[in-house]
Amino acid sequence: MPPARRAPCPWTGPSRRCSRRCATGAEWFGAVELTAGLLVLVLAAGFAAGWIDAVVGGGGLLQLPALLLVPGLSPIQALATNKLGSVFGTATSALTYRRRLRQDLSTALPMAAVAFAAALGGAVVAAHLPAGVIRPVILAALIAVAVFTAVRPGLGQVAGVGPRRSTALARAVALGAAVGFYDGVLGPGTGTFLILGLVLLLKFDFLHASAQAKVVNLATNLGALAYFVPSGHAVLGLGLLLGAANLMGGYVGARMAIARGTGFIRVVYLMVVTALIVKVGADTLAPLLR
Repeated sequence: MPPARRAPCPWTGPSRRCSRRCATGAEWFGAVELTAGLLVLVLAAGFAAGWIDAVVGGGGLLQLPALLLVPGLSPIQALATNKLGSVFGTATSALTYRRRLRQDLSTALPMAAVAFAAALGGAVVAAHLPAGVIRPVILAALIAVAVFTAVRPGLGQVAGVGPRRSTALARAVALGAAVGFYDGVLGPGTGTFLILGLVLLLKFDFLHASAQAKVVNLATNLGALAYFVPSGHAVLGLGLLLGAANLMGGYVGARMAIARGTGFIRVVYLMVVTALIVKVGADTLAPLLR
């Protein structure tokens, strides 16, 4: 019986002999083929995504399309690997905010617990649901978010008087469930929706809303990974490399957001929402224009 054919090296591709010890390369990188140039591009996108996620969320707008450029990576693998990379940046930015801002986690932690379970359910749905089914709904929601934020310049500039504790907890749990499920199904823009929900429903300013959102977003990433990793959808080697880039971007972004404050976050927020509208709109219209 002839020996099993060795998987091509993920670093040099199938046409060149690899000098590295990659006996388990297939386990860590699957069927993906990464050139040095493409790896640099993906890691740069990961750093930028970590920065954006730390400030307002929406880093998947850069990171997910970059992953879809990698040969041999299916859409569901790209989504799962995106989650694996993002969890490192989100954890770093959450810790950075926690160390430098006074945070009340009495609503964030229950919200995160519900979001974890909802994201796990969303990830299961994502493995079977065509993305085109949900994109028009997301596009309409993003347009509404952009218009609403733009016409209310005072929104989220200062913290308002929040609802009583029982009402705040109920709103937080509902928000965590909705956004957690969305993050499991698609992902990009999760932090953006979280921040607006915290500003509108719980009367946070943009800076503290961003800090709270990181705790919840970390839970949604972990919830999705609880399905994606055991099911084998996440490409572990690529995800860990992406995680290192995300970690650095998340640290820089959180420090910058804390230093520059609410006004800076609001401007970046509107820019990211606009970019998300363009991206989701293009994805929605593309099948109709063929």
